[in-house]
Amino acid sequence: MQTTFTPEQLDDPATRESEKILRTCVHCGFCTATCPTYLLLGDELDSPRGRIYLIKDMLENSRPATPEVVKHIDRCLSCLSCMTTCPSGVHYMHLVDHARAYIEQTYERPKHDRALRALLARVLPHRNRLRLALLAAKVGKPFSGLFGAIPLAGDRLRAMLDLAPGQLQARSPIERPGVHPAQGARRGRVALLNGCAQPVLDPGINEATVRLLNRHGVEVVVPRGEGCCGALVHHMGQESQAHGFAKANIDAWTREIEGEGLDAIIITTSGCGTTIKDYGFMLREDSAYAEKARRVSELAKDVSEYLLTLDLAPRREADMTVAYHAACSIQHGQGIKDDPKLVLRRLGYTVKDIPEGHICCGSAGVYNILQPEIAGQLRERKVANIERVRGAQVLATGNIGCMTQIARGFRDRGSSLPIVHLAELADWATGGPMPRALEEAGFDERPMLEPVRVAAE
Repeated sequence: MQTTFTPEQLDDPATRESEKILRTCVHCGFCTATCPTYLLLGDELDSPRGRIYLIKDMLENSRPATPEVVKHIDRCLSCLSCMTTCPSGVHYMHLVDHARAYIEQTYERPKHDRALRALLARVLPHRNRLRLALLAAKVGKPFSGLFGAIPLAGDRLRAMLDLAPGQLQARSPIERPGVHPAQGARRGRVALLNGCAQPVLDPGINEATVRLLNRHGVEVVVPRGEGCCGALVHHMGQESQAHGFAKANIDAWTREIEGEGLDAIIITTSGCGTTIKDYGFMLREDSAYAEKARRVSELAKDVSEYLLTLDLAPRREADMTVAYHAACSIQHGQGIKDDPKLVLRRLGYTVKDIPEGHICCGSAGVYNILQPEIAGQLRERKVANIERVRGAQVLATGNIGCMTQIARGFRDRGSSLPIVHLAELADWATGGPMPRALEEAGFDERPMLEPVRVAAE
């Protein structure tokens, strides 16, 4: 794609990077075939190619964002399916991230939109605030219909209430900073991202991860000062706040790297993993953090990636058929296709793919709150495709946002299929307790396997 940026415009590092990305695009349109919003809405401006044209025009002319541009950029899920499809290697993620930051700098949103975005940015990345918000949501859930009738903001308020869990889980000891020693000889040392929403919504995921890693000789540290990865505010264009969260995590992990050392930084929420692996790019112009951010990004591993480096051995029968949902952030954002399925198969599970597995479920961070109508259509499409998987006894995935979104869809359709994180299934198969979702669904405990006996010579 030909561009006409001036030398003065290209003095800005963000614009310079976006110009490189724009020049990579060849207008082929392959991206339209896999873009969820284009498939639903059929509008060229709601496809990656259409958004690229809008971004190019806005940036080249140094023009403040218009309501039309904002509408179509806001509708982008950042699912990054277009990046998987693109034959030219257009790095759409960095381009749309720049566009969102530019919109926040040049466009004044309506008051109700600003208020909601400010609320989400101040609550979701902080665990204690989120707990209080969920307690309030529990009181408000029976009145979601009334909230939904509020002009301008009603659909979004109802979406928040409908997505909130009916029961708040107890705070986990894993949430506190500390070291969880390996069982037996130590074979590795890793940091675990606690993050923000996941420990509140489902603390059992990180508990299972710690047990699983400890059982296989890996010491796990939860560093003091670690918190939200910054993804939630980053995707709302709030660049300064996102960088602040990133720097806090980098400082926490750098202390461990320079102390006893780390073999990896384990991420159990793939949406966070995509952002943390991009810290090196996000802070490339920050002289104090560029090198540290690059080092952290290189150490960041999705839990499935790291599990494949271990000598996993099943200790319990896993005769179960698992439908695997690949979150967009892992298959498109991180380019990890097979690792989660290989982990499950190695442990004895039968794994089946979901039809249209490349299409987003509609969660996408806070997209299901900010764009509830489109998110709802994608949720229904995803749940219908899950129901097409013959013989599935459980749905496995690696992203808390997808778990929350799909659970809402299951409730709407009366489905009883349990949703379990990959790490929980791996923990159970290697000797850990039954995942809570399976227990609540009435599953029977699987027998332990007989240990292999070596004949005496």
